[in-house]
Amino acid sequence: MQIDDADETLMLRYRDGDAGAFARLYARHKGPLYRYFLRQCGQPAVAEELFQDVWLKLITARAGYVPQARFATWLYRIAHNRLVDYYRASQRNLPVSYASDCPEWAEVPAPVEEQPENREDRRRQAERLLELLAELPEAQREAVLLKEEAGLSLEEIAQTTGTGRETVKSRLRYALARLRRSLGGAS
Repeated sequence: MQIDDADETLMLRYRDGDAGAFARLYARHKGPLYRYFLRQCGQPAVAEELFQDVWLKLITARAGYVPQARFATWLYRIAHNRLVDYYRASQRNLPVSYASDCPEWAEVPAPVEEQPENREDRRRQAERLLELLAELPEAQREAVLLKEEAGLSLEEIAQTTGTGRETVKSRLRYALARLRRSLGGAS
């Protein structure tokens, strides 16, 4: 990625009137952002609404954009805040998992190697992983999605969610431990 292609540069160009820069940002972040919402709420219609709300918020906030963190951190902070607003406004209320974590401990699983002879096993395992991901407490699922889908660092996730770095580490550790245990210790 060239400096001119950096998200922050594209957002500054969009702020200054370059609609093409917005199109590139949107194309780059639409998939991960939509999946973040879909996996957080589990309802495609709600995920689509939240997804659109975030982009509208970005459009209206563009005039005041000043890069103080990575663009992705800023974008997912908007997304996190919109998700919290959704929980507060819905009958579900704010999930308890945003305030507390489960006391679990385990190592982070090793990455799965791509082997053609294991394709069907990987497909089944991926389906199971998505099911288990949906069962995680919302705050843990969010931390995993921000790490894996958005590619944010621990510090960026902490900024995005308004929590401490150690809280993010704990949420990731607990989530990964739970996923690993539920998958039978599979890597």
